[in-house]
Amino acid sequence: MGEAAAFFVDHLVNGQHTNGFGEDRDTTVQIGDRSYVIDGSHEGNPLFLGVQIHDKTTNKWSSPTVLGTGPKPCKGYSAIVLKQGRILVIKKGSASDDSIWFLEVDSPFVREQRKLLGREVVAWSKGVRGNAEKPIVISGPSGVGKGTLITMLMKEFPSMFGFSVSHTTRSPRCMEKNGVHYHFTDKTVMEKEINDGKFLEFASVHGNLYGTSIESVEVVTDSGKRCILDIDVQGARSVKASSLDAVFIFVCPPSMKELEDRLRARGTETEEQIQKRLRNAEAEIKAGKSSGIFEHILYNDNLEECYKNLKNLLGINDDAPVNGVEVEGISLPKEHTVTKKEDKIMIQETGEATKNDMIVLDLSSINGGAPGRTRGIVLDSVKSS
Repeated sequence: MGEAAAFFVDHLVNGQHTNGFGEDRDTTVQIGDRSYVIDGSHEGNPLFLGVQIHDKTTNKWSSPTVLGTGPKPCKGYSAIVLKQGRILVIKKGSASDDSIWFLEVDSPFVREQRKLLGREVVAWSKGVRGNAEKPIVISGPSGVGKGTLITMLMKEFPSMFGFSVSHTTRSPRCMEKNGVHYHFTDKTVMEKEINDGKFLEFASVHGNLYGTSIESVEVVTDSGKRCILDIDVQGARSVKASSLDAVFIFVCPPSMKELEDRLRARGTETEEQIQKRLRNAEAEIKAGKSSGIFEHILYNDNLEECYKNLKNLLGINDDAPVNGVEVEGISLPKEHTVTKKEDKIMIQETGEATKNDMIVLDLSSINGGAPGRTRGIVLDSVKSS
């Protein structure tokens, strides 16, 4: 067993900067009547930073449910209180894709999850440069043609759109490849990751779990593509309750009679299966229209016209389609001090052999958040004269 990592603490609260060692090798951030203690011993996973909460009004400690994948312990970090119930954590001596993190302790997403779960919740997200187009959630009953619309979109704009790879606990079928058709995983592993808040939506089908992980969506987005999710209304409801900022589109048939004709034209189902699909479709359409989940309703009475309307909704024109922006990591000096002024974080390089250069993080345009990516960080380098 090696020695536990020592934590140098740059502790900033409300813009005031102090330096020192935490007596118990941790750092405490005060927000209102609550103290958030960030340390190196996550109760469920020692590989990630842990969080404890102390409530001054009750003088009680609690171990919150920690959603998302958090940062690994390091030799030093700064903890900075931001607006909207966030704490910015800057790691020292870390790789560019692991240096900036956000701990949400009282954001709208965390408050919603606290209400749903009935217990204390905090959530991690990784900070990255660059913005990205919102993912697209497309729902609709079987036979409505949403798969055809998505195929048309992918064919016309192959560099703009991508699918997330879903997870499943079932065994691979012939010719199926892990990471291509599905992420094949063990049921106990997937259940734990669901409890850890790593999935946007999931369902049990014939004893196997299927689901969309947050990371699988972010991987598509990080590559500069816009992620498309083809899921049912129940899955869309789960995504809506998450922190993912997405565009929600529901595709309807012009009438139930038209939908029935399309299902029969397939010639692939028995009469009993057709009747079941029609019953499910009617319930799905009712839920889709009345749920308040979907900002846009498309009627697929004419495929070409419906496809044109879909492109208009997504802000795509034939002359100048715009791709998402590939995200970048943030390289920080190994040794530095941190100060805060409004929405700007000044990171000053230190050490005898340095030029005392400064990096400025502008957080005024950040968006997204736990438990995925907090995007839109603007970075400027200021050279010393």
